[in-house]
Amino acid sequence: MTPSRFPGSPDPTVQPVPASVVEAVDAADSTLSNPRQAVLSIGSNLGNRMENLQGAVDALEDTPGIRIKAVSPVYETAPWGVEPGSQPNYMNAVVILRTTLPPSSLLDRAQAVEEAFHRTRDERWAARTLDVDIVAYEGRVSDDPVLTLPHPRAHERAFVLAPWLDVDESAEITGRGRVADLLASVTREGVVRREDLELRLPE
Repeated sequence: MTPSRFPGSPDPTVQPVPASVVEAVDAADSTLSNPRQAVLSIGSNLGNRMENLQGAVDALEDTPGIRIKAVSPVYETAPWGVEPGSQPNYMNAVVILRTTLPPSSLLDRAQAVEEAFHRTRDERWAARTLDVDIVAYEGRVSDDPVLTLPHPRAHERAFVLAPWLDVDESAEITGRGRVADLLASVTREGVVRREDLELRLPE
């Protein structure tokens, strides 16, 4: 299992984003008017899991009003809420983006991307080809049952907190605290970083 990280101590295995990529993303970002930062969690445990995750990243970047700023390392995660061994493990990652879309439109786009990968919603905790969750949106707080912000269970899920911390060491969940502290308080059992896998930041 990946060892715990300490706040303020950079993980040497996380490769920095090349300066040329940062410049290209920032240039594209400048075409957005008053963008907001959003954090999305993506996961897949059916089909070609890595292709599904990469497809989600690419589809989000292709959306007008969205610019991908960072894509986390990939984690392999045991499924939640089901009998052990009853489903394949998930591949999970976190995407940080800048967007001019309001939360409701970003949710519509996230669900459209899921549907493009044949996501079904027959039962809770069911295996899925793709899951795209809005974890946070510019510090916004909302108890709307259609889109609760921040995500109501993100603070207790290592498969969200660990990759998020990898790409933003100062990350916080509004009303919950620093991601680094939250991660230190939850179990990381069954959540393992896959050093052999990588998602590409769209060019």
